[in-house]
Amino acid sequence: MDRATRPRGPRHILALLTAALLAVSGITVLSSAARAADADLARNGGFESGLTGWHCTAGTTVSSPVHSGSSALQATPAGSDDAQCAQTVTVQPGAQYTLSGYVRGSYVYLGASGTGTTDVSTWTPSASDWQRLSTTFRTGAATTEVTIYLHGWYGTGAYHADDISLIGPDGGSAGQPPAAPTGLRTTSLTSSAVGLAWSAVAGATRYAVYRDGTEVQTVSGTSATVTGLAPSTAYGFQVTAANDAGESAKSANVNVTTVSGSGGGSSGLPTHALVGYLHTSFANGSGYLRLADVPDSWDVIDLAFGEPTSATSGDIRFHRCPVSACPNAESDADFKAAIKAKQAAGKKVLISIGGQNGQVQLTTTAARDAFVSSVSKIIDDYGLDGLDIDFEGHSLSLNADDTDFKNPTTPVIVNLISALKTLKATYGSTFVLTMAPETFFVQNGYQYYGTGKWGGQDPRCGAYLPVIYALRDDLTLLHVQDYNSGPIMGLDNQYHSMGGADFHIAMTDMLLTGFPVAGDTHNVFPPLRPDQVAIGMPASTYAGNGYVSPVEVTRTLDCLTKKTSCGSYATHGTWPALRGLMTWSVNWDRYSGWEFQKNFDAYFG
Repeated sequence: MDRATRPRGPRHILALLTAALLAVSGITVLSSAARAADADLARNGGFESGLTGWHCTAGTTVSSPVHSGSSALQATPAGSDDAQCAQTVTVQPGAQYTLSGYVRGSYVYLGASGTGTTDVSTWTPSASDWQRLSTTFRTGAATTEVTIYLHGWYGTGAYHADDISLIGPDGGSAGQPPAAPTGLRTTSLTSSAVGLAWSAVAGATRYAVYRDGTEVQTVSGTSATVTGLAPSTAYGFQVTAANDAGESAKSANVNVTTVSGSGGGSSGLPTHALVGYLHTSFANGSGYLRLADVPDSWDVIDLAFGEPTSATSGDIRFHRCPVSACPNAESDADFKAAIKAKQAAGKKVLISIGGQNGQVQLTTTAARDAFVSSVSKIIDDYGLDGLDIDFEGHSLSLNADDTDFKNPTTPVIVNLISALKTLKATYGSTFVLTMAPETFFVQNGYQYYGTGKWGGQDPRCGAYLPVIYALRDDLTLLHVQDYNSGPIMGLDNQYHSMGGADFHIAMTDMLLTGFPVAGDTHNVFPPLRPDQVAIGMPASTYAGNGYVSPVEVTRTLDCLTKKTSCGSYATHGTWPALRGLMTWSVNWDRYSGWEFQKNFDAYFG
C-alpha cells in the first residue's frame, strides 16, 4: 500500500537452404516413398478454428487481412510481452522438418524450440504485405516433441500470421487424439467439493476436468475431486481425454449444485465483510484516525504497518505514530482498550506487515524464526486476531530455477510459507490470516511466472502464487490490490486496465475460476472459495491509482454475485458468497466523506 497516495534479444537469423534435386543418372536424392510419409503436423495452422491448438499470451483471430481461408492471427506485443503464440507438436527422433508460414508486420519471428539439436528461428524486420518465412531443423536422437512459435517485438505494433505448417514425418506412435469420454457422473457432493468419475477411453494417457468451460484439473485416472467450490452454487462439469497427439472434444455436460454451507465459517466474519487499513504508524494527508472512532461498518481493521528492522532480518516491529507527527494519537492504553472494544463488537483487528516501505525478505531460516517470534510478540502484546501479509516491491521474487508454483524452492518463498504455517498452528483455527498482494504477483502469473522459459522476465512475476497455494486451507481472505496496476490479461486473453468495473470483474473471476500458470494448461492455479475473496479498491482518488465510482463498485458486485451488469467480460460463474470489499484505506475514506463505506452498507445491508 502507498503511504502517500500511493530479452529476450532478437533471435539469430537463419537463412533457408533450398534443397536441390540432382538429376544424376541412377540416383534419386529423395525418394517419393520417403516424401509420402511427410505430413503437416501443425494444428489449426490457418487459424480457421480460432486459437484452438495454440497458446497465445496476447492474440485473437481476425477476418481481415488473411493470407488464405477466412481467418488469420492478430497479436499485439505490449509492455514486456512479445505476444507469443505457440503449440507443441509430436515428432519423430532424428528426422528433418520444415517450418513455414506467412506473416505481416514489423519484427515478426517464426521458430522452433526443444528440437534436441539446434533450435531455429527466422524473422522479417518489415512486411507490409504477406511474406513467407521458412526454416528447417533436424530433431535429436531422443526428441519426440517440439514447440513451434510466433512472436512480435516489444512496442512495434500488431503482427499477423496465417497458414503455419510443419512438414515432416508424423510422430508415429501418438496416432490420433482419443475420443471424448462418456459416462461422466457425480460420485460425491459437499458444500465445497464435487467428486466425478467417467468411463475410460482407449488410447488416453490423461484426462482434463473442466468447470464451467475452464480447465481446473488434470488426472491420469478416471476420477477426480474438484474442491474450492461455493455452497449452494450451480456448476457445470465436462471432461476431455488426451494423449501425445492432442485432446479430445469435451464430454457431455453434468450440472451440479453444491449443498448449503455454514456461512462465515471458523473465521468469525460476517457473510459479507468490509476490510480496511488504518494508518497507525505514520501520518499523511488523510489525517490520523483513532481506532475507537472507526465506524462499526468495518469488519476487519488492518493496522498499517509492522515493518522489519532491515529487509532481511525478519525482525518485525510495530511503532505507533508519535504525537509529534499525529497530535491526536491516543495513548497505548486507549489503543489497546479500543482493540478489545472492537473485538467485543465482533470485529477483527490484525497487524499488517509490509506496505510500500516495508520490504521483508526471509532469505534464511534464522530470518524466518525471527519473523515468527517478533510477529507473535506484536500479536500477543496488543491482543490481535491475526496477521495480514502486504508484501510489495522486492519482498518476493523467484529464483531462475524455481518454475513450479506447487513445489517452490526459493528461500524467501519457502521460509515465508513455513513461518505463516507456524503462526497458524500456534494460534489455532480462529487465527485470521489475510493477504493483500498486487496484481503483478498474482493474476500476472497467467502470462508469466518468474524469469520465464527463456529468461529475461521479472522474477517477481506471479511470486505470490506458491504462497497462496500452500496456504489455501489456512487463508481467511485474499484481497488483491486491484489498483496501482498496469494492464493485466484476463481469462478472455484480453488486457484489462484500471478505471472501471471490468478490471475488477476480470481480476476477481481469475481468482474464483483458477487459471493456467504461464499458459501451461497442465499446471493450473486452482480457484479459491468465494468466501476467501474480497476485492481490493482505493477508497478515493487520493488513495491510489485505479479509483472507481460507487456506480462501478456496484456494477462489479452485481456481475460477480448476480451475473447482471457484466459489460464486455463474461465471467465463468456466479458467486453470491463473495466475501466482500477491501480498501486502502479507512483514513482516506473518512477524508472523502465515507463514500466507500456507505456504498458497501447500501449494497449488502
